[in-house]
Amino acid sequence: MGAFDEVIERAAGHHGGRAAVLERAANPHAVEDLSKVPADRLLSTMARCVFNAGFNWKVIDAKWDGFEAAFEGFDPARLAFFGDEMMGDLVSDARIVRNGQKIRATLENARMVAEIEQAEGGFGTFLAAWPADDQTGLMAFLHKKGSRLGGATAQYFLRFCGWDAWITSTDMRTALVREGVLDTPVATSKGDQAKVQAAVNRWHDQSGLPRATISRLLALSTG
Repeated sequence: MGAFDEVIERAAGHHGGRAAVLERAANPHAVEDLSKVPADRLLSTMARCVFNAGFNWKVIDAKWDGFEAAFEGFDPARLAFFGDEMMGDLVSDARIVRNGQKIRATLENARMVAEIEQAEGGFGTFLAAWPADDQTGLMAFLHKKGSRLGGATAQYFLRFCGWDAWITSTDMRTALVREGVLDTPVATSKGDQAKVQAAVNRWHDQSGLPRATISRLLALSTG
């Protein structure tokens, strides 16, 4: 595992130079203060990632205004309280993708978010307080407490909601094999995820770059 500057130079060689690739690798989803993001917007992002998994993202995007209306703005407290009563209507609502398992998961995740809101003084506050060097721990928490938030879905949720998250895309995993972090580009075991976390933390300490940017630079370094 070499210095991260070598990864940046590889990426720069493929994408128009150092300044250009650093600009391209910046996280467009970053927020200044995650604790100030309302819980309904965080639950909306979470639901979008759950529904995107295994579906064509363009289909979900095209219907998202309908999702917002059908799920009543993703107010977690309301969905947590009325979720069971709403289930029957949602599975027959043509404004959304009528996947019963993912609808149920969204209602269950609303209960999780509502509980954390009450216990921690805000779901955004809870996410913002979680140490950036322990994404694997946060992913494990979401997987245990939430529904259908395993693997890539949790990674995409964290990135898209504004948390400084790495995503083990195919290109990133290919780069991690090249850098000697992983033996194979699979990275599904807890041990592999721990190796990814350790490598990203080390490169963060070396470069001072956000972990999401490091993740994107690794992916861009493959071509």
